[in-house]
Amino acid sequence: MTNVKNIISTSVAVIATGAMFACVAPFASADSAQTSAVVSSRSFPKASSVKKNLFTESTSTSVDENSKWGGIETLDVPQTESQAEKEAAAVAAAQKAADEAAAAQSAAAAAASRSEQRASIPQVDLGKMTGTGAELASFSLKFQGYPYVAGGNTPAGWDCSGFVQYVFSQFGISLPRTSGAQATVGTPIASLADAKPGDILANGTHAAIYIGNGQVMNAMNPVQGTAVSGVSVFGGAGYSIRRVM
Repeated sequence: MTNVKNIISTSVAVIATGAMFACVAPFASADSAQTSAVVSSRSFPKASSVKKNLFTESTSTSVDENSKWGGIETLDVPQTESQAEKEAAAVAAAQKAADEAAAAQSAAAAAASRSEQRASIPQVDLGKMTGTGAELASFSLKFQGYPYVAGGNTPAGWDCSGFVQYVFSQFGISLPRTSGAQATVGTPIASLADAKPGDILANGTHAAIYIGNGQVMNAMNPVQGTAVSGVSVFGGAGYSIRRVM
C-alpha cells in the first residue's frame, strides 16, 4: 500500500513538473518573439542643417498689398544714403567745384588777354575827326565787350557782318547780311593809307569797321567778343575797303 502511495506521489510530482515546464515554455517563446520584433527609432529627427539665426535681421519681407496697418503703410519715410552713395556725392561735388574753378580761371585769363590786347593797340581819338564816318566809327566803339553769336545781328549777340550791318542801320544805311556781300557795296578805296573812319573792311570770311590808325572795330569770336583790333585780324588775307558814307 505504501508503495502504491509512493508511486502515485511520484507520478503526481512528475506530472506537476511537466505541466510547469509546459506553461513556462510558451511564455519564454512568446517573450523571445516579442523581443526580436522591437525596432528602435529616434523620438526626434536628426538635425542635418544649421538652424536659422533668429537674431539676424531679415533682408526681405512679403506683405499682402491689401493688408491694413493703421495708416503706417502710407508714411513718407525719408531715404538715407549709404556710405558709398555719400562718398560718390562728395566726389561729384569736388569735381563740380574743380570744373567751376577751372572755368572761372579760363574766363579771367581770356579777360586779361583782351585787356592786354586793347592796351597794346594805339588808341584813336575820334573826337578830333569830323564827318558822318567818324561819328559812325565813334558809335561802334560803344559796343566793346558785347557777345559774339554766330548768325546774330543785334546787341544781344552778333557775328562780324551782323555787327557791321547793325551799326550802319543806326545811321539809316541798309547793308547786305554777309561779309562777302559787304565787300562789294559803296565806293572802293585803293589802299589802307586812303581809308577813313567809317569805311568797311571786308572779304569772304570777315567784316569790320575802320576807325583809323590801322585799327578796326569788329565782332571777333565767342571768346574775344566785340572789340578793337588791328587789321591783322584778317590773318594776312586780302580784303576790300568800301566807303558808303
